[in-house]
Amino acid sequence: MSTEPDLLYTEEEEALRAAVRDLLTDHCAAPGVIARAESDAPHDLALWKTLAATMGLAGLLVPEELGGQGATHREAAVVLEELGRSVAPVPYLTSAVVATEALLACGDKELLAQLAAGRAVGALAVALHHAPGAALRTVRVENGTLHGELAGVADAAAADVLLVPGDDGGLYAVTADAVTVTPQVSLDLTRPLATVTLDGAAARRLGDAAPAVRRALRAAAGLLASEQLGVADWALTETVRYLKERKQFNRPVGGFQAVKHRLAQLWLEVVNLRAAARAAADALASGEDTDVSVAVAQAYAAPVAVHATEEAVQLHGGLGMTWEHPVHLYLKRAKADSIAYGTAGAHREALAELVDLQAP
Repeated sequence: MSTEPDLLYTEEEEALRAAVRDLLTDHCAAPGVIARAESDAPHDLALWKTLAATMGLAGLLVPEELGGQGATHREAAVVLEELGRSVAPVPYLTSAVVATEALLACGDKELLAQLAAGRAVGALAVALHHAPGAALRTVRVENGTLHGELAGVADAAAADVLLVPGDDGGLYAVTADAVTVTPQVSLDLTRPLATVTLDGAAARRLGDAAPAVRRALRAAAGLLASEQLGVADWALTETVRYLKERKQFNRPVGGFQAVKHRLAQLWLEVVNLRAAARAAADALASGEDTDVSVAVAQAYAAPVAVHATEEAVQLHGGLGMTWEHPVHLYLKRAKADSIAYGTAGAHREALAELVDLQAP
């Protein structure tokens, strides 16, 4: 018998949020993120080291006996909310969630310990748009070496180890110096994509690829909703703050009824997104109704995050169209997230199948 999901934050989760937000306020200011996005080094590895090694956040999903914190997806979701609110250019989702979940499925203690301690960054060599359960693109396995090319891999440039699915059904660990990583033009400048080319790369088999990748992508889709919540919440909060200060016809712009209606509608959407994201995180933590909760969260999250950031751009007026204002980073993150780990449409189709709801 299933229990109702707990959508509220615990005191420990709120304390974790406060700690992460304080750190990001001090070390992830918008001008720095924009400057880094324009550079050849988009990832903030110093910030990542602080989050992963100093605060121990990279090991939240790893059991204590394997060198992690032994926390749950609920705590990881809180971290992702704050990272989304800052569009922090760190490989948390890709390494501390996706790669970690794949390694947990394979039971590889050595790599898990390295990722949990922040000594290494991992990346699953699967395209960012790949949905849980979709057919995998693999590389050729030949005498223990890997041959092939995989495109659209998020945060591959920051990875020390890549987890690569082979055509023999195995998942292989490959060190970054054994592959060629070629940056791709990415809409989201804070989560860059790359093509990974393997030309006889030495590899170590970890386990079966299909269940490991499915577990990793399901957790990614579920927790991505919390990142999208952070993006949408920032967009709403900043827009309300700006409209209280900006004046037109000698009165605050936020005082006009038409603007109030748009903000009220957006507030309702963000509140509902919070419920969906928390339900998905709680389901991943408890293991109850996980597939349904993740599908519901992702079916709802993408449109809300995109709508919130589009409204933020429009309601900031001319300021929202400038490169110096960070709102464009949030719009790009929201748009990129809307196809990450399956589109809203793909998750609606999955949900319909899960609840046996036939198409008309």
